Amino acid sequence: MDVSVASLSHLDLITLAERLGELCRTKGVRVTAAESCTGGGVASAITAVAGSSDYFETGYVTYSNAAKTRLLGVPQSLLEAHGAVSREVVEAMVAGACRDSGAELGVAISGVAGPGGGSDAKPVGTVWLAWGDERHREAEHRLFPGDRQAIREQAVREALIGLIVRLDAG
Repeated sequence: MDVSVASLSHLDLITLAERLGELCRTKGVRVTAAESCTGGGVASAITAVAGSSDYFETGYVTYSNAAKTRLLGVPQSLLEAHGAVSREVVEAMVAGACRDSGAELGVAISGVAGPGGGSDAKPVGTVWLAWGDERHREAEHRLFPGDRQAIREQAVREALIGLIVRLDAG
């Protein structure tokens, strides 16, 4: 199954989660999610699929900086230097989630869902996502339009698509 972002972008969250589950089972991979602005939306989508406990054991909602440090081992110095919504922090989040959970692949999300909290440098809709494991990570920046619900849903969708694309390529 050769998948592309374009071929997945029209699918609803449950269909994406089902695709992810098929790939995880086929490849024998466990996944995890470390979430901030999505508040567990990725974990919710994954676990909406019956049998997801075969490949999803642990997710993390680390909404505060203190939780990112305590649960995922994100260094306080990274948070101070770059802020929670940054490449450096989401890469540390996904590494920590994989290390703690034992998952072979993870996704991390941190962003500004609004309606407040934005700045000139990081306006509402700014989201950083990272996929990978303890050793290898890649991060991407997005600026999603819409209200809080729309931004969060787009971030969850992007997280699931990223997991699917990376599993398919591996």
